[in-house]
Amino acid sequence: MAHANARLNAHGRRLLVERVLGHGRPVAHVAKELGISRQCAHRWINRFKQAGEAGLVDRSSAPKRCPRRTSPEVEQRVLELRRTERRGQDWLGPELGIPARTVGAILARHQVPKLCVCDPLTGEVIRSSKVTTVRYERPDPGDLVHVDVKKVGRIPPGGGWKAHGRSEEVRGRGIGYDYLHAAVDDHSRFAYVEVLDDEKGSTCAGFMLRAAEAFAAHGITIEEVITDNAKNYKPSREFAAAMAAISARHLTIKPHCPWQNGKVERFNRTVQTEWAYRQVFTSNEERTAALAPWLDYYNTRRRHSAIGGLPPISRLS
Repeated sequence: MAHANARLNAHGRRLLVERVLGHGRPVAHVAKELGISRQCAHRWINRFKQAGEAGLVDRSSAPKRCPRRTSPEVEQRVLELRRTERRGQDWLGPELGIPARTVGAILARHQVPKLCVCDPLTGEVIRSSKVTTVRYERPDPGDLVHVDVKKVGRIPPGGGWKAHGRSEEVRGRGIGYDYLHAAVDDHSRFAYVEVLDDEKGSTCAGFMLRAAEAFAAHGITIEEVITDNAKNYKPSREFAAAMAAISARHLTIKPHCPWQNGKVERFNRTVQTEWAYRQVFTSNEERTAALAPWLDYYNTRRRHSAIGGLPPISRLS
């Protein structure tokens, strides 16, 4: 792999050597052709004279000694906490009293996969990630609210497979889904969530009205709402009436581009990891009752990496 700061790759270095030593051309002329300085060209020529082809291979830029490198004991604490908590560097750092960037370097050095490609239950790598370079954030709370629905399997009485394991005793005990309706403010990441029975247009409309009331109680006036193009949003007359009732404009994402609604999509993963699948629940009612305390913690105390390690409430007046 080419060095991150190298102007020439291995093929370009061979061309340099061939044109200077093989054809006898001046170093300055060849360096100008290849877009490098004379000093850089002389460096590669000298490396080739000393080591041959091996001298043209990339060398590690890591220093030979790192006297201030984090101790192995601290690194093991970071790795262990990452395994047990499955959190990122912005959470692990303050917990251990270490700079977040140091935690990130430790995780990268040990080739720990990113959370976005891991199963939230087991921590195993299950997917590849898509990252968009177009990032945005509205300047004020309420300027844009992301809305979405996430299905979560209901828990049968006595607990499901997480409580009893995957066996014939619990096979086929599925009792349908809960529908998590979520609204997330683009600027502050303040969130409102309800567990409802379906995702029909009328249900989404009722949720939107209650979400607007909850946001207004915290001083947020919704100006625009963005959703996907599902039938419960875009063509629904009930949802359109709800948008008119709160005097908000309805926006939709480009088809097949869920990352455009990424803030609520990311929140969906957070609510699953930290609430729905965080512990073993023995009933659906027990899990539903645990949502309100977790949501209060998310809005008022949980550190959010996208807003400088502060909770969403910190951005509300």
